[in-house]
Formats: sequence, structure tokens, C-alpha cells
Amino acid sequence: MTRAPLSPAARIALAIGAAGAAAFAWGSLVERTRWTLRRVDVPVLPAGAPPVKVLHLSDLHMAPWQHDKQEWVRSLAELEPDLVVDTGDNLGHERGIEGIRRAFDAFRGVPGVFVNGSNDYLGPTLKNPFMYFGGPSELSRRSKRLDIGALHAYFAELGWHDLDNTAASLDLRGTHFEIFGVDDPHKGYDRLDLIAAAIDDLRAEDPLGDEHWPDAASAPRRPTVTVGVAHAPYQRVLNSFVNHGAQLILAGHTHGGQVCVPGYGALVTNCDIPRRQVRGLSTWQHGLRSAYLNVSAGLGTSIYAPVRFACPPEATLLTLVPTQ
Repeated sequence: MTRAPLSPAARIALAIGAAGAAAFAWGSLVERTRWTLRRVDVPVLPAGAPPVKVLHLSDLHMAPWQHDKQEWVRSLAELEPDLVVDTGDNLGHERGIEGIRRAFDAFRGVPGVFVNGSNDYLGPTLKNPFMYFGGPSELSRRSKRLDIGALHAYFAELGWHDLDNTAASLDLRGTHFEIFGVDDPHKGYDRLDLIAAAIDDLRAEDPLGDEHWPDAASAPRRPTVTVGVAHAPYQRVLNSFVNHGAQLILAGHTHGGQVCVPGYGALVTNCDIPRRQVRGLSTWQHGLRSAYLNVSAGLGTSIYAPVRFACPPEATLLTLVPTQ
């Protein structure tokens, strides 16, 4: 018995289904583990200063069995960064700290700073992916508490500074850095009201510091670069950072959209940042001030949504160079 030929509509539906299956296979089996190092130069250093290499890591969502990801992150130590900036969501499983230790032990002795993401507090849960089109995701009551205390203790072993709603200073290759950050804005844990006081306290304890902002008309006694760090790049946070003198802002959280459309870009941002700035280096302007903004697409995904499309996982090596 001869089968009737498929109608044009059926052929189209079959082709769309096949393309969708192929895209899902690519995103879950190939692109999700196509670790990428993005390199950018950022002109924020004072004239004549030697370059400073900053390794920006974010959104590892680590599970203990993800050995390939752990080894790739370990290999980044060969870049010999001057500073590691971790913008949160390190944990993706109750035993995620095991994988974080294997990945980060290679960075012992390298200065570092970090802030929390929501998934450093709470484990992942199964969600409807279409909910992201309705706005930033809400945290599930079914989420399990993760051992953020163990994560902080490990980072303290590495000698890294906790920047959650506070500030720290570092001297890197002859340039003085003031770095401030906030706890996770996605959970509403950011305390922007504490930043000015934290910076004032930092400068009061600095015998070589100055009471003026780095870009004030009266120049500080030594060249200073001011950096803001947050997990989620909500506009209220970025605006506040710029108001507080940040010349460079580092953030993550967005996963670059995670599933993107070639030629169009991210479909969602999971916060209120414009889609065009969901990933990569751009400029954030507020009032008469502006800062360079680097949003990392991150290195992981939820274990319940293990797919990326047109948005490979990444770390960023920012080479800070003198301004023109």
C-alpha cells in the first residue's frame, strides 16, 4: 500500500521539529561545554602604569561530577592573572564545594575578590523555562539551602576578599585599587547605602590615601582605579556604582541570555539590564558619569537546564591598560 505524500504543512512541521531537535542536541551536548576565554583591553589605568591582568569568573553552578569544567578553570591559572574577580553563583549542587576546590586550588597565592550570587545560598530547582519571559525569575521555596559558610571559608583560605556590601583595597603592579561590591541584588541583599561608608572607612585606614574621589578635581596622592563588583547587573546597582566613582564594573548572572538567536541575541536577561548589554564589555552611563561594564556569560548552567545556544560558556581576561 502506497503512503500518501506529506502535505506542505506537514513537511514544514517535520523540518521545524528536526531543526529544533538538532539545536537542542548541539546546545546540550556540544556548546554547553565549549569553554571560551574572551580577552578584552580596558583603558582605566593611569598614564605610564604597567598592564594589570584581571580574570573574571562567574556562574560556575558547579556540581561535583563536572570534572571537565573543573580542569578547564584550573588551566586558567596558566594565564598568571594579577587578580581574580568572582561574581558569584559558584555552587550548583549540595556538594558543589568539592568541584570548586578542585577548580580554584590552582589560584592559591593569586589575589582575589568575590561576591555572592543567589545560587550560593540556594540550590537549583526544576523550573518552566518560559517563566523567564515574564521578568526576572523568582526563587523557589523548594530550593535547598547550600553551605555558603563553607564556600566563604574556602575563599578565605585562598586569601580572597569578601566584597558583599563592603570595600577593600589592593596594590597591583604599582597601581592602587579600591574595589567595592554588594551582596546578591537578585535576592535583594544589596545594601547600596553601605557603599559610601565602606569607601570612607577604607580611605581613613589608608595612610597614603586621600579624602577625594579618584576623579575629583583635586588629584589623589597616588593613582587609584575604582572597581565595582556585583552578581546581578540591575540598573539600580550600576547607577549607584557609577555615582560612587567606579571606572570599571564587573557582573554576571545573565548567562548572556543562555539561549540566543543568531543575529538577534539574547531573548531574556533575567534582570532589567538592556538586552544589548547582557554579555561582554560595554559602557554604562548615568548622569554625567560613565564606567566600563563587563557582564560575563558565565561558565555553567543549572543542572536542570543543561543547554546553551549561540552563547558558549566563558571566562574573561581583562587586561587593564592606561587611558589614552
